[in-house]
Amino acid sequence: MKIAVGADHRGAQVSRHLGMLLADLGHEVLECNGGLDPTPSDYPDYALPVAEAVARGQVDSGILIGGSGVGMSIVANKIKGVRAALVHDEVSAEMSRRHNNANVLCLGADMLGPRIIRRIITTWTQTGFEGGRHARRVAKITDIEQNNTLNSSSSLEATHEH
Repeated sequence: MKIAVGADHRGAQVSRHLGMLLADLGHEVLECNGGLDPTPSDYPDYALPVAEAVARGQVDSGILIGGSGVGMSIVANKIKGVRAALVHDEVSAEMSRRHNNANVLCLGADMLGPRIIRRIITTWTQTGFEGGRHARRVAKITDIEQNNTLNSSSSLEATHEH
């Protein structure tokens, strides 16, 4: 898998080690980090190129690292075709891929230690989309993204699936 990686100054230290981890897991990395300078920077400057690379199909997915990861996820989710998930543990990493087909992983460097980050990334990159009822739900997300509303037939669809 080819993965774009971006980090602001708060995520720079984590990002320095990310390339080796992703290579160890068999992935190719597109760095969108600038100089990984610890000087304060603006997270949109790093989130946007990663999200655009994902949306254009230049990469299969993206990973963004900020202080909390919240700003990164907000920016990434502004780009059509991106489903960015802010993840804090292995379970949310797995579910974001399995159920939501997330294509951008957002992490908070100030919130997570190196071991959990490694486990999150390993889980996230090794988990595939389950499809089935989840595909219908992801299609609804795409419909909202494209039209700012749900298709009337899909929005009224009653279901009790979990």
